[in-house]
Amino acid sequence: MKHSMKNQVILSVVSAFGLLLAVLAPASQTVIRLRAQSDLLALADFAVAARPVSYIGANLLVLLAGYSWIRYARNLKNQRWVTPVFGLVFVAQVLVVLYAGKTLTLTALLAGSLALAVPLIFGSLAGVLSERSGVVNIAIEGQLLAGAFVSALVASLTHSLWLGLITAALAGVLVSWVLAVFAIKYVVDQIIVGVVLNVLVVGLTNFLFSTLMTNLAVYNAPPRFQLLPIPLLSQIPVLGPVLFNQTPIVYLMYVSVAVVWTALFKTRWGLRVRAVGEYPKAADTVGIKVYRTRYVSVLLGGALAGIGGAFFTLGQVGAFGKEMTNGAGYIALAALIFGRWNPIYAALAALLFGFSENLQFGLAIIGSGVPSEFLLMLPYVLTVIAVAGLVGRVIAPAADGKPYLKS
Repeated sequence: MKHSMKNQVILSVVSAFGLLLAVLAPASQTVIRLRAQSDLLALADFAVAARPVSYIGANLLVLLAGYSWIRYARNLKNQRWVTPVFGLVFVAQVLVVLYAGKTLTLTALLAGSLALAVPLIFGSLAGVLSERSGVVNIAIEGQLLAGAFVSALVASLTHSLWLGLITAALAGVLVSWVLAVFAIKYVVDQIIVGVVLNVLVVGLTNFLFSTLMTNLAVYNAPPRFQLLPIPLLSQIPVLGPVLFNQTPIVYLMYVSVAVVWTALFKTRWGLRVRAVGEYPKAADTVGIKVYRTRYVSVLLGGALAGIGGAFFTLGQVGAFGKEMTNGAGYIALAALIFGRWNPIYAALAALLFGFSENLQFGLAIIGSGVPSEFLLMLPYVLTVIAVAGLVGRVIAPAADGKPYLKS
């Protein structure tokens, strides 16, 4: 029986776009800068000819798409490495063409992408924990926004970054507790509850911002976490400044991804969570407390999302603004689907979305000829493509979104 050709069709369409991009590529050169000031080894800049490199990239895209079609014709599943390699080649081609005649500072581009991805990663981890236990978490946006507001308020009043971070986690727990109570105890439609919570948190934070935070110097002037470079590691060329010259929240994010993955796939608790998310009746039969497991998973996810929200105020901006999460919760939801409900894959998907969002800023700074409206669309177009099935068929936990009624 033939499997779906969706992936092959998408690769073919993108390959055709790559060929068009090669034809339109300018004849100028793209200068690529790999070094940062703190690098242990000084790597020299190098230039590449945009048009020839673009043609090479386009041909590689066609070859990979053709290889995918050959496997489909032989009724073989597409190998996992094809799509990631295809994506990397396409991104490299696009960067070389868009930065033609300019300098592409790779370290700055990657560092900005990571910064934008941090709240998305925390949000996607919240979704993974919740949905692995069978509760759809549409309220990630509200949890991020609540964390951002509370962290700014508490840190401003107490001048304590860590207290602001802790209360942000508690704010996320509060929002997720409301979701859990209505979804688990009162068996209300989980998607409706999540949407309502998002609207509620937006309205509540906007109201409090307009009334309570009118005195910005007192209520909305939190300190920010400073960069904390790790000796030697932060001086590794290219990736060192990106990964190891970050704020404590980013390092906490690294730990969170590792801990959530280990907890879900290497511990007895994680096995119970996944059992509850797949077949709660069978889990209940063998003595697993379904309701308690779901409550704990949703609340833990809310705490992580709250910390992700604190990154907006304590790690980036240094102040709270109305609706400052700007749909990050929904992109995080797409990232966890793109990542197949796996913490590591979801984090990588979030990094991809962060890269696409940062790319629009970089292109705007260098004065790219690409229309600004198209640049603003980039993260959301990528979200649609991802959810539409670029990664192939994705299957949610069997009991995801389905309330459990103990008989």
